[in-house]
Amino acid sequence: MTVGLSIGDLSARTGLAVSAIRFYETHDIIKPVRNKGGHRRYGRHDIRRLSFVMAAQKLGFSLADIAPHLRRLPDHKAPSKADWTRIGHAFRREIDARITAMQELRDKLDGCIGCGCLSLKSCALYNPGDIKGREGAGPRNLVAGSRMRGEALRNRT
Repeated sequence: MTVGLSIGDLSARTGLAVSAIRFYETHDIIKPVRNKGGHRRYGRHDIRRLSFVMAAQKLGFSLADIAPHLRRLPDHKAPSKADWTRIGHAFRREIDARITAMQELRDKLDGCIGCGCLSLKSCALYNPGDIKGREGAGPRNLVAGSRMRGEALRNRT
């Protein structure tokens, strides 16, 4: 006889809607077993996985950032302390990089608010090191939108 939590029990324990649990299942975040009647059964370790996903998403991580780490965890058993430590180190590096980028943005923002300079050669915020000039002619920030600005903020070393 298969034991474990029903999807309703898991929903009650995590606060997630049943549809959200099924969504995470499609991304291999959790992998339930099926009982003889074909009903999903979840382990207590799935509560931890889903709680981690919710916490990471609140910090701004996407499912695409999170899922690869959780897919490497052992199926149908609780991850070890070493597993969580490895994941924690990876996320810590990303969080540290985000903090650094946000601090740099904060420090450069006061010179840009309302200046209206429109100088793509000297703007340290949107065009550090005149990277736009290397990308070719045209309205690069308007064409590519925030994706290009995000890349510029990450790559301005």
